[in-house]
Amino acid sequence: MTPVSDPQPRPTPGTSHSRSTRRVFLARGSQAVAGSALAGVALPWVHAAGDSTIRLALIGCGGRGTGAAANALEAPGGPVELVAMADLFEDRLRNSHRSLSEKYGERVAVPAERRFLGFSAYREAIDCLRPGDVALCTTHAAFRAAHVEYAIAKGVHVFMEKTFAPDPGGIQRILRAGEAAEKKNLKIGAGVMCRHSTARQALIQRIREGAMGEIQLIRAYRMDSGYRMGPRQPQEHELYWQIRRPYQFLWASSGIFIELMIHQIDECCWIKDGWPVTAHGVGGRGPDSTDCSQNLDTYSIEYTFADGTKALVTGRYIPKCHNDFATFLHGTKCAAQFSGDIHAPTVQMYKDQRIGREHVAWRPEREKVDPWQAEWNVLLDAIRNDRPHNEARRAAYSNLAAIMGRAAVHSGQIIRWEDALASNSMFCPQVDRLTADSPAPVRADAQGRYPAPIPGACTEI
Repeated sequence: MTPVSDPQPRPTPGTSHSRSTRRVFLARGSQAVAGSALAGVALPWVHAAGDSTIRLALIGCGGRGTGAAANALEAPGGPVELVAMADLFEDRLRNSHRSLSEKYGERVAVPAERRFLGFSAYREAIDCLRPGDVALCTTHAAFRAAHVEYAIAKGVHVFMEKTFAPDPGGIQRILRAGEAAEKKNLKIGAGVMCRHSTARQALIQRIREGAMGEIQLIRAYRMDSGYRMGPRQPQEHELYWQIRRPYQFLWASSGIFIELMIHQIDECCWIKDGWPVTAHGVGGRGPDSTDCSQNLDTYSIEYTFADGTKALVTGRYIPKCHNDFATFLHGTKCAAQFSGDIHAPTVQMYKDQRIGREHVAWRPEREKVDPWQAEWNVLLDAIRNDRPHNEARRAAYSNLAAIMGRAAVHSGQIIRWEDALASNSMFCPQVDRLTADSPAPVRADAQGRYPAPIPGACTEI
C-alpha cells in the first residue's frame, strides 16, 4: 500500500473551496511518528435489528485516505462510522487515526485490534465490514485493483481514489470489478470529483443545449515547479522507499503526469461526451535535470476525438517558470473556462473567443457543496436508497485516456484508443504478490537514477 502525501491539494471537508489539503488535515491532527507496529485480528460484527449505520474501512491512511474518510463522516443522511484501518506504514495509520479521532470522536471506532499493517492488511480491514458497508480504497494505483476486487467479492460497496491503475492491465481489472459490482448491485464511487461540481454541471448543460456552438478545441494546463527526486540512501529499504514516493515511479502510481492531470483529462472527455480516438505527444527533461525518478519534466499531448476536434493537454514541472492550472474550451460561438487553480470552480462563458474578465457573459451559481464532499453525499445516498451508482467504467476510461497520452509521449508513437483498450500491459505483473521481502520492481543505475522512458524505444501499450 502507498498512503503518501498528495501533491494535489484537496479542500478540507465542510468548507467551501480553499487551498487547505487532505494532507494538511492529517498534519493538523498529529505530527507524531511512532515506532511500534499495531497488529490484530478481525472481529465479527453483531448488529442490532434495524441498524442503519454505514461502516467504513479505510485502506490507505495518507492525506487522501484521511480526507476521504472525513468526507464520508461529514455526509448527511444517516449515521456513518469508521471501524477499521489498514496501511503499510505504521506512522501513516497512527497519524490518520489520531487526526480523525480528534475531530470525530466516538464515530472513529477503531481500537488497536482493528488497525492492520502490511501488504495483506486490506483483507483484514475489509473482513471487519458487513455486506453493504463501504471500503475506502485510497492507496495509490498499483494496489487499487486488488483492493477493489476483494471488496466486491465480499459484498462491500467501494469508494476508490484516483488514479485507478498505472497501466492498461490494471484498467482491465477495474473494468471487470465494475461489472462484477453491477451484477451484485454494489455501488462504486470514484475520486474524479469534478463530475460532481454543480458549477461544471451547469456549463455542461449549456454546452449540450448549444449555447457555445460546436466545441472545436479544449486546452488544459497544469504547470508548476516540479517534483524531482534525489537518490536513495543505501540503508533505506528499496521497495518501501519506492512506495513512499509513488509519484516518481510508473509502476506505483502512474507517474506525476497522470497523478496531476487525470482530472483535467476527465474534464476534456466530459466536455466532448466521448473518449479520444488517438493521442499524440512530445515531452522531455531539462538539460540541467538531475532527477532520479522516472518522470519527464514536460508532457504535451494532442488528443483527437471521433469528430476530429482536439484537446491539448500540457503538463510542465520545472522551477522558476510561468505556472498555470486551468481548463479552457472554444466553441464556434464563444469560449469558456471550465476549471481553475487547484480545481477551483472557475466556470464562465465569454462573449466571444477573448478570455478575460471584461469579456465574461455568464457564470453559474456559486457552489454550495465542494465536489469532494458532493461525491460522498451522492454515494452514500445511493447506498441508503438503493439508487444505481457505479462510476467504475467512466473512471477507468478517463484513466485509460490519460495512459494513452503518457504512452504517446513516452513512446513517441500515436496511440489509438482501441489498442489501449485491448492492451493488458503491466509495469509490475507480480504486484499482488509483493511482500516486505520482494525486490523492488525497478532498480537504479550507479548514479541512483531509475530508468526513464526513451521515445522510440519505450512501449507502454
